[in-house]
Amino acid sequence: MNSKILMARMEALLFVVGDEGLTVKQLAELLDVDEVDIEAGLSELKTLYENNDASGLTIKQLSDTYLLTTKPELANTIKKLVENPNSQVLSTASLEVLAIIAYKQPITRTEIEDLRGVKSERPIQTLASRGLIREVGRAEGTGRAILYGTTKEFLNYFGLSDLSELPPLPEGDEDVENEQTDLFMTKFQEVFHNENE
Repeated sequence: MNSKILMARMEALLFVVGDEGLTVKQLAELLDVDEVDIEAGLSELKTLYENNDASGLTIKQLSDTYLLTTKPELANTIKKLVENPNSQVLSTASLEVLAIIAYKQPITRTEIEDLRGVKSERPIQTLASRGLIREVGRAEGTGRAILYGTTKEFLNYFGLSDLSELPPLPEGDEDVENEQTDLFMTKFQEVFHNENE
């Protein structure tokens, strides 16, 4: 297959799947070409975007998944479009919930509330509406509670390739759970503060 046609088809597929992205293997299967050709095409496509000042797009790799995304230098332009003046900064409660989900996922709302000692429905809704968390399944047992986990947008926002890059937590038992939650909140607050400056 001609490399320009291959790049056009990869671009189209990555555009259609959006923030879900596709792996090299998935692209190879969908386009019926070797993975080596896909890797070469992705590299060429990324170079093409990066060298084109008239394009606001680029190829980004998160873990083993490739996404068609906007260039980081255009963040302020995009922020004007998506920013909600009523909720520019996440509340302390939302930051705590986000941190707990990031480190304990998959986790139910009840488990989050047990850790925090307060209701967490509103922070969960806020985080879901911002695309930082999502439903990842259902717990076993009565009621089959929703399990929450972080999204690729969460990784992208914090500049992580995968969850293994989260800062390590101090070792301890459940007696230090509140201390850990405070640590989560502090770390996340620092990143959010720096990102919004």
